[in-house]
Amino acid sequence: MACGSPITGDCESSLSNNDFDTEPGPDAWYGTGSGSDRVLTKPMSNKPDKRIISNAAPNRPRDDESFRNRAYELVMRIPAGRVMSYGLVARVLGAGYDARAIGNLMYATPKDERNIPWHRVINSQGGCSTAGMTTPPDLQQRLLESEGITFNDKGRCKIETYLWTPPEYDAESKDNQQGSLFS
Repeated sequence: MACGSPITGDCESSLSNNDFDTEPGPDAWYGTGSGSDRVLTKPMSNKPDKRIISNAAPNRPRDDESFRNRAYELVMRIPAGRVMSYGLVARVLGAGYDARAIGNLMYATPKDERNIPWHRVINSQGGCSTAGMTTPPDLQQRLLESEGITFNDKGRCKIETYLWTPPEYDAESKDNQQGSLFS
């Protein structure tokens, strides 16, 4: 059975339009035919999609102002010439935060009087992950270089050299370190 329903083995979708509470949205595509003759078409209806799709994981704070502000407050503490990774920001903030959420927050940083230094949060390999999202594409790297951070020809810095960790988190993580099983 290469495709389709695990029961029948055919290549038609095992879901039908009746599996949803409301009409599918204007961007829905429908398949007709089967196998290599299958044709995808868009419906003619322009009815809005009324289905609510939630991407909230259990025990994860909703994207509310306090969720964002906690992240922005931490990022504003990163000194010039230092960086944090998306994952480290998430670990410091605790349960409910993950690297992807922090990346999305940095991308959506408001331009206001706080001047949040979004550019000081980079990926765990020491690279900038904003190519194509900023103008110019290397804006994040340029901003970090202006603060004294050097990058190699592949666009990566030695993150361990520039990594900043909040003092209270650093002290807490040293207290909770587990000894090696092999020493």
